[in-house]
Amino acid sequence: MKIGILGTGDVGQALGKGFADLGHEVKMGTRNLENEKLKAWLDKTKDKKTSGGTFEDAAAFGEVLVLATQWSGTDNVIRLAKEKNFAKKVVIDATNPLVFVGTEPPRLALGHQDSGGEQVQRWLSDAYVVKAFNSVGNAHMVNPKFPDGTPDMFICGNNEDAKKKVAEICKDFGWPTIDLGRIEVSRYLESLAMLWILYYLKTDTWNHAFKLLKK
Repeated sequence: MKIGILGTGDVGQALGKGFADLGHEVKMGTRNLENEKLKAWLDKTKDKKTSGGTFEDAAAFGEVLVLATQWSGTDNVIRLAKEKNFAKKVVIDATNPLVFVGTEPPRLALGHQDSGGEQVQRWLSDAYVVKAFNSVGNAHMVNPKFPDGTPDMFICGNNEDAKKKVAEICKDFGWPTIDLGRIEVSRYLESLAMLWILYYLKTDTWNHAFKLLKK
C-alpha cells in the first residue's frame, strides 16, 4: 500500500517508520525538501521503501494519508497538498488542536461544540477522515508494550469502510481498536489527548496510554 505522511515531526516519523517496517511504500511530505528532519528520517529508513517530497507530492502519492501536523499549520498544509489529492481517500487525522500561550499548559483551541477532527473533515469534504493516534505519545504509536497489558486505540469517523481500514492498520501496529462513532466524537478524543498531556506534565513521563476495561 502507498502511504502519504503529511508532517515531518515526531508523530509523522513514528507512523511513517511503522508503515515502512511493514513493507508499505511511504512518502513523507514537507514544505522544504532540505528539511533536516526529513533527511534524518530518510537516512534512518534508507533500507525501506521510503521517499520524500512536497506536501502535494505526498498527498497525490498516498492511497492512505496521515495528517501529522501541528494544529496551527494544518489548514495551510492541506492547501499546499491540494484538496483534490485527498478525495475518496482514507485520511488518518492524528492532530490535536492545541494552543500554546507562554509557559502555561496547552489548551484546546476547539471543544464542546466543535473539534479539530470535524474541522479537518469540513476542509476535506470529499475525504474519509478518521481520528486516530491522537491520544498516545509517538514513542508508543507502533507496537505498544506496557506491563499492565496492551492499551486501546480509540477512533471515530463518518465512513464505516474507512474506519475498518484504520482498524486493520491499528491491528498491524499492535493495537486493539474501539470505534466510538462519527467524527463528532473527536471532541472527546481530543479532550482525552489533553488528559494524556496533563498527566505527562505532572509526571514528566511519556510512558502512559489508555485502556477500556470491560467485564
